[in-house]
Amino acid sequence: MKIDIQQSWWAMNGLGNDNREWTMEEKFEKIAEAGFTGIMGELPEEHDMDKWRRLLDEYQFSFGIHSFPSKREDLQQLLTKAKEFGVQYVSSQVMDDFIIGEEAVQLLKSLVDEAKKVNIPYFVETHRGRITQDLIRTVNYVKEISDLRLTVDLSHYVVAGEGCHSKKAEECFDILLKRTSSIHARVSNGHQIQIDIGSDGNHPMTERFVKWWEKGMSYWLQEANQGDVLPLVCELGPPDYSITKHTSIDTIEISDRWEQAIVFKRILEEAWGRVVQSHSSVTR
Repeated sequence: MKIDIQQSWWAMNGLGNDNREWTMEEKFEKIAEAGFTGIMGELPEEHDMDKWRRLLDEYQFSFGIHSFPSKREDLQQLLTKAKEFGVQYVSSQVMDDFIIGEEAVQLLKSLVDEAKKVNIPYFVETHRGRITQDLIRTVNYVKEISDLRLTVDLSHYVVAGEGCHSKKAEECFDILLKRTSSIHARVSNGHQIQIDIGSDGNHPMTERFVKWWEKGMSYWLQEANQGDVLPLVCELGPPDYSITKHTSIDTIEISDRWEQAIVFKRILEEAWGRVVQSHSSVTR
């Protein structure tokens, strides 16, 4: 049982130096040098598959993918291709936020069933603007679907609830965290979806998110079997996720996204270490 700290490929958009973006090969090299063990991205197009497979094998990276299904059929072909490509897991932002109630439950059940047919790990991401638009409805989905597993990104619910400081919110978070199968690392302050937490990570909101991540890791560890892997993804998005300032010449990010990704990686590693230590002391 171990973690797999992956860098989001989407989060590599626009990163580079000397006034140019890094090439695909340079991005792989940077990710490896920073100590990441995998990448989360999209299933490559047919013309790019050989290149992706070569680089993934060269760096011995794991590879998880995201998807955006709005119906069962959207997943069928993707899951088969993902299995053939050797994808570690498939995570979905399920479309869209106007599907609610029993219709939403049945759609989610159908997606989970499709993944079972292919025998590939499948998770639904807690994401605003999707079928998981808000905390309350997502809690209801979890209660209705016993085998629904989640990619947990609580930044969406924190920004939607301007901090989610209430006891009721904590209780709802706990219900979702018990279904943790992957975690996306990003910190919201309740007003922006993604903030710079500083080079040492000691922004006031960081501690709250770390506690949630540790709780999700702990729940996962309690249920995990020998050989299971928990993907932890550093997912700091490019503009317009990142905060920017506008000049007469350009739009500039106020944060060094790559350096921040490395900070998040360290925080995740330390959090996992504490969880494993706590788990070991309990099971002795």
